[in-house]
Amino acid sequence: MDIKTQLKLAMQEALRAGDPVRLRTMRMVNAAIHQIEVDKQITLDETAILSLLQKEIKNRHEALEEARRANRPDLIAENEAEIRVLQSFLPQALSPDELRALAEAAVAESGASSLAEMGKVMKILMPRLAGRASGDQASAVVRELLTQQTGR
Repeated sequence: MDIKTQLKLAMQEALRAGDPVRLRTMRMVNAAIHQIEVDKQITLDETAILSLLQKEIKNRHEALEEARRANRPDLIAENEAEIRVLQSFLPQALSPDELRALAEAAVAESGASSLAEMGKVMKILMPRLAGRASGDQASAVVRELLTQQTGR
């Protein structure tokens, strides 16, 4: 079963179960997918949906930090709950060693030797991660590898 179907079924299950957090989160994700598909007149594939889920998780983390600064325990709990719901649809995260190995392979494949060529590496690496690591994590590892190569 594809992830888009899983998300729609999860929304229906949350509605039946009376789970307001899960229902709200599923509605938001399904609406975001639908909006992108209508705006761009495309059908999102698995990778694009996983990327959207990661983006939504990142947004929740940012909102979580804002809630902490504002000392709002209600918003903190709400964002943490939504993050847990969203993460349940992502594949198991890569370990730091696995991420590093994939990044090293992408650097070698691209032939990149400086930070100026980081985009080439990321273009190869990101599709391979498919929801198992964030762009921030990948970027940090690639930056470290390229910096080591140039000796800076």
